[in-house]
Amino acid sequence: MAFTDFKSADEVQKAYQIRYVEKDFITFTPKSLPEYFVREFEFDRENFDVFGSEASRCEAVIYPILREACKGFIENYSLWSHKSITADAILTGTPDYVVAKRSPLGKNVLDFPLVVVAEAKQNDFGRGWGQCLAEMIAAQRLNGNEKLPVYGIVTDGEVWQFGRLIEAVFTKNIARVSIDRLEEVYGAVFSLIELSVNELPK
Repeated sequence: MAFTDFKSADEVQKAYQIRYVEKDFITFTPKSLPEYFVREFEFDRENFDVFGSEASRCEAVIYPILREACKGFIENYSLWSHKSITADAILTGTPDYVVAKRSPLGKNVLDFPLVVVAEAKQNDFGRGWGQCLAEMIAAQRLNGNEKLPVYGIVTDGEVWQFGRLIEAVFTKNIARVSIDRLEEVYGAVFSLIELSVNELPK
């Protein structure tokens, strides 16, 4: 079985006895982006059909925002694209993106996955959260510490939703943000990474 085999969050909840809560744990405070990023982002959006396919959403929208947000933490944390992770025979697969602590063994070794990102393929957020929550549980098990929060993002590039897993409680942020408020999307992603970094044991 793989992460993508889960069709919804409630399917994962039943399988792993995870309680669901809705609560705003993150606020969408706008954060300014570098001028070059905004210029290139707007150029792509004005001239190319960036939402026309799953690949274009990932390449032109999702990855650039995640990459820019990770730059502020690059000394100790890294962004992984389509890196396979395995917690057991069921919790296995390839998250779209993972933000993880850098390993002392080198940049090619993933350590402490803190944020997992799943694309809502065909705009199916229900299935997206099924995949993401399964990935969050896998990350929690790989970390070996159920009290260490693992954060999740599900997005189709246009709408961005956020979740958190601590022990056996999955909290879904009630508020969400859309790409027409780019600085709010960037601020939310940056804040989520910052939260995970600050909560990591020293």
